[in-house]
Amino acid sequence: MSVTAVIGSRGRMGAMLMERLEAAGRTARGADLPLTPDVLAAACAGADVALLCVPAAVLGDVAHLVAPHLETGAVLADIASVKMLPMRAMRKAYAGPVVGTHPLFGPKPRPDYSAVCVTPDEGTDEAAVRAVEEVFEGMGCTTFRSTPEVHDRAMAVVQGLNFITSVAYFAMLSQRNDVLPFLTPSLQRRTEAARSMLTSDAALFTGIFETNPMSQDVVREYRSYLNLAAGGDVDMLAALAGRWFEERDG
Repeated sequence: MSVTAVIGSRGRMGAMLMERLEAAGRTARGADLPLTPDVLAAACAGADVALLCVPAAVLGDVAHLVAPHLETGAVLADIASVKMLPMRAMRKAYAGPVVGTHPLFGPKPRPDYSAVCVTPDEGTDEAAVRAVEEVFEGMGCTTFRSTPEVHDRAMAVVQGLNFITSVAYFAMLSQRNDVLPFLTPSLQRRTEAARSMLTSDAALFTGIFETNPMSQDVVREYRSYLNLAAGGDVDMLAALAGRWFEERDG
């Protein structure tokens, strides 16, 4: 029977994955702070996959702690929302197979959506990649493969730009109390949609934005569209925006 070591098992994502693994009848062993050698040795004993469920900023340090306890052939994997830097850190810490993953959902996922992006390290053998995919597929998730570079550029748009444009918009509002009497239901809906991202989860999303090497390039790309609006080419922007919905719905 396969064994998955979940490192960071008391965090929100780690705890959710532990629960789902156990519900699927899979053997999961958790480890969390303090990550002492004894704690890690117990979690990693006999593990086929060690899944790092820790922030990207500390992932390299944690990988170095975990690596000595992995058995030959065990796969070191992570669930960070960025992939280029964590993959590099895992590769530096561990000589065995390395596979990146990014569950495209949070600790309270919708029951109808559970996609996981898998980014194998270059040269990782198929059996190691499948071992990681089977961990998620065994929980009922769907998996697809990409590269760390393609993943990070996509997430700089999907996740990072969504965050940073909301930050900029509400930062501007904070300096414009004159607009308060004019708030509309649509702005109220936008405010509620952004509330947790910009308050309780602000540090999380700031960290994701700052550790994605593609973030600044995408911000500059977005600025070019704002420049079109500033130049009066709103019809062109509206046509391009409409194309997104046509292609997505078609």
